[in-house]
Amino acid sequence: MIFGKHINKYYLKYLPILLFGVASLIMVDYVQLIIPSLYRMLINGINDGFVDLGGIQTEFNIDFLLTKICMPMIGIVFLMVIGRFLWRVCFFGTALRVEADMRLRMFAVCRTLSQRFYQENKVGNLMSLFTNDLDTINECFGSGILTFCDAIFLSVLAITDMAKMNVLLTVLSMIPMMLLLASGLIISKYITEKWKIRQEAYSSISDMAQESFSGIAVIKAFVKEGKELIAFRKLNKDNENANVAYARLSVTLTVCVTLFVESVTGIILGYGGYLVHKGVFSAGQLVEFIGYFGAIVWPVNAVSELIEIRARGKASLKRISDLLDEKPDVIDGCGVTDTPALSGAIKFNDLTFYYPSRSEPVLSHIDLDIKAGERVGIIGPTGSGKTTLVDLILRTYNVPKNSILLDGKDINDIPIHTVRENAAYVPQDNFLFSDTIENNIRFAFDSGDESEIEKAAKLSDVHDNISEFTNGYSTVLGECGTTVSGGQKQRISIARALMKNAPILILDDSVSAVDVGTEKIILENLKETREGKTTIFIAHRVTTVENMDKIVYLEDGKILGVGTHEELIESCKEYKRMVDLQRLDEKAEANS
Repeated sequence: MIFGKHINKYYLKYLPILLFGVASLIMVDYVQLIIPSLYRMLINGINDGFVDLGGIQTEFNIDFLLTKICMPMIGIVFLMVIGRFLWRVCFFGTALRVEADMRLRMFAVCRTLSQRFYQENKVGNLMSLFTNDLDTINECFGSGILTFCDAIFLSVLAITDMAKMNVLLTVLSMIPMMLLLASGLIISKYITEKWKIRQEAYSSISDMAQESFSGIAVIKAFVKEGKELIAFRKLNKDNENANVAYARLSVTLTVCVTLFVESVTGIILGYGGYLVHKGVFSAGQLVEFIGYFGAIVWPVNAVSELIEIRARGKASLKRISDLLDEKPDVIDGCGVTDTPALSGAIKFNDLTFYYPSRSEPVLSHIDLDIKAGERVGIIGPTGSGKTTLVDLILRTYNVPKNSILLDGKDINDIPIHTVRENAAYVPQDNFLFSDTIENNIRFAFDSGDESEIEKAAKLSDVHDNISEFTNGYSTVLGECGTTVSGGQKQRISIARALMKNAPILILDDSVSAVDVGTEKIILENLKETREGKTTIFIAHRVTTVENMDKIVYLEDGKILGVGTHEELIESCKEYKRMVDLQRLDEKAEANS
């Protein structure tokens, strides 16, 4: 059994069914211990021709064999089968429910955690929590209750029956069992640590496998299969060593169990044989005593398993508890109030922002006013803070009070759900789910009219490409959208954002993978369909933003210029230099 604040409640929640399982287990244990007495009557009847039954010597014949031994044995077997079925359903069925509920709780927590958590924790490690660690909790909960209860009740009942027959022989039999228990408790401390190391090694190897499979195209393109194999071989060796170290301790515990159990068998045969020789025991009684001890062997083995299971369970529960105890960084404050739909006006007031892990600001003294319905382009060198600026509009990170206003209200006073519900976002990585194209486009809705889906696809100029697929909009995309090209991924992502028809639309370098002609079509469609709605473009190409209502030039986290294309050429030398360089590149490409 395993205890902790995240699992204790399940013992109370499922107490009735667990108690029923325990009752079934006790019934099985009780009737199981009738069997040795049947063996005694059989052996004594064969040897002596009669059986002592309640102080009365009864002739051992075929009627006695059938009515007093065979029929009761059949009844006992029937009760044991029914009882074992019932406690398996109670214990193991409950363990599966606990595993499913904990997995749901873990996923619910992961859904609320902030961006920082996923930057610090790799996917492979998180997946091992949802697989290996939860499997361990399942085993520890179900098998743990079974083992603990069975070890207690069966041992107590069997030892009581043994003591009734001969106290000294019972005491001699229990001495090795006590030594086994002591050695098991000592070994369990080391098993817990080795299991933790094993799980961490498994997480590392899972994470590398996940990254390698996701980036297999890059690995092949750079002919780095050999390098990846070497790196994987090292992690695989670490995983092997961790498993071997754990297995050594586990086997050591098993060897101890075998050693002590067999030593007790030797004690019983030696001293018990002496008692038979002296006439204190009959042969049937010795067989009966051995039968009772045989019933204890399972609880003894179970105790060793319980020690091992509990050691593994403690390590896994600690890892799972760390996840369940994790708190999101970005949450609604005490002052949030319900806010109606936003119009799309955005204002930055002297915003300075630091990432949690950095001491230098990513954005410094940002002052910017975006009116509702404006089309705004944000441009600047790589690493200038463009993506961070728009991420903050979506409350991806906490920002200082009154540094960002939406419709004149501090963003910190608006519910996060409201902020994100009123914005549509096309990120740089253009993530697509392994689902149909249709479901990817209508992701923001549980259902969507097919005509609306096609309309969004036409606006992003991807409808014709989709129609060329054999299954059209029902085409199932590969993992992360690997079935389609980079340009098609971008345009499907844009279609998904357009389906939402939100007051604020943010496109983060979302047309970089399409040609200039397609880019112009998309920009024209957006201009017509989003009249009166705020649209923010992040781009590297000047041609993408030159016709915007307003262009913001960022460099090193600072705004160096705001205005139209013509105004920035006159007032911002950095912007003019970028325009000139891109024009030179275009001329060079045209000449070539």
